[in-house]
Amino acid sequence: MSIEKVRSYLLELQDNIVATFGSVDGCEFTKDKWKKRAGEPLQGDGLTCILESGDIFERAGCGFSHVRGAKLPPTATQHRPELAGAPFEALGVSLVFHPNNPYAPTVHLNVRMLAAVAPSGETVFWFGGGMDLTPYYGFEEDAVHFHTMCKMAVTPFGADKYPKFKTWCDEYFYLKHRKEQRGIGGIFVDDFTEGGFANGFSLMQSIGNAFIPAYLPILEKRCDARFTQRERDFQLYRRGRYVEFNLVWDRGTHFGLQSGGRTESILMSMPPMVSWAYKRKPRSDTPEGDLYKHYLVRRDWI
Repeated sequence: MSIEKVRSYLLELQDNIVATFGSVDGCEFTKDKWKKRAGEPLQGDGLTCILESGDIFERAGCGFSHVRGAKLPPTATQHRPELAGAPFEALGVSLVFHPNNPYAPTVHLNVRMLAAVAPSGETVFWFGGGMDLTPYYGFEEDAVHFHTMCKMAVTPFGADKYPKFKTWCDEYFYLKHRKEQRGIGGIFVDDFTEGGFANGFSLMQSIGNAFIPAYLPILEKRCDARFTQRERDFQLYRRGRYVEFNLVWDRGTHFGLQSGGRTESILMSMPPMVSWAYKRKPRSDTPEGDLYKHYLVRRDWI
């Protein structure tokens, strides 16, 4: 097991993503290196890359963090009660991109590794990751492309992986209080130890490497579409659901806040502009109604 190899890969992944999408937008990401001070609950460092008010992105955040703590927070031990209170180390890359154009979907990626010291003294580890797409106006071809890239990323690790991780994603990115899917899903995996360290690391890399070919063609196709204030208003309204999920249900957000993580970096996923409306429901014969009927549902896209 080599945590340094994981760290090196994650920093390279972050750099590649930031360079690619900064070039597409025509604006550079601001890079903010940070380090936890002595005496804080967590020790470690990270790099937060953020692009705001760009030509294509209203906000695009891509963060790397590598932290160590004396006690795993509750969100990390839901499936591993024997590790409650164990010292741990966590590192990963997480991003959320919010384009300006309502026809260009929001996207999320996270790849991570956690290691903890069990009561026996043994170091145990697990990997996680995934990506999911949240459109405001649905396009069948975009959903098919995104899911095809997700499937290609994980199928080499077993024919069962895409159906399993796709279902897990649908179940995870679900707003229970709204009885709504957050978007069209993708793949999601957590607590992955199958095949040992090398296999878990390879799976994490395959997911991370699939992100650019999964999202970039969709973004380039939609980012210059013409739109009116109507589409913008609907985008801001649906972004409210994104905020609700991240604050109420997302384990990553809870892990970061519960463990004493860096709040500014944890909440970089929030869109800069968002709105809520009381009991807003689009007519079924509109493009907005079509999103609810055909895209915010659990479907087999490929």
